[in-house]
Amino acid sequence: MRIIGGRYQRRLIRPPAGLPVRPTTDKAKEALFNVLNNHFDFESIRVLDLFAGTGSISFEFASRGAEVVAVENHPRCVRFVRQVAKDLCMEQLSCIKADVFRFLKHQQKPFDIVFADPPYDLQGIAELPDIVFAGKLLTESGWLVIEHSSAYAFDTQPHFFRQRHYSKVHFSFFSPEHGPR
Repeated sequence: MRIIGGRYQRRLIRPPAGLPVRPTTDKAKEALFNVLNNHFDFESIRVLDLFAGTGSISFEFASRGAEVVAVENHPRCVRFVRQVAKDLCMEQLSCIKADVFRFLKHQQKPFDIVFADPPYDLQGIAELPDIVFAGKLLTESGWLVIEHSSAYAFDTQPHFFRQRHYSKVHFSFFSPEHGPR
């Protein structure tokens, strides 16, 4: 796994074997950040990375200067993300060990980007947009981005405005600016 942009561009990060993760491919990650780069100034935003896994997306945002809160439930993943953030002096990246759905219920400060990459077979993926918008977890111009398989279609959800796919990886985008239809 590598960081594709920002201060730590081209830095290779080697997660330990046996982590229960499915990291976002470099091709999909690069395409995602090309889309985000056209809308956000990374150095002035707060990002919430849900189901952070190896921290690949968190490291990408932090490398570009964003303040990042990563949430992950697996203890080995949390230790790995914290260690890499420490090794790279990414002081603006914090990793919280928590169940994402419980964490979201207690979150009060909005983020500019909420990125979610849940396990594709996880129950409750379809409810993520409703939970994020009901909890007012996005700023007025913020975006929710969900990485998912082709088994999910979010295009009828309120606030949905775009879907992109790169091979087997799908990204659905939502924003308060694209209110209920």
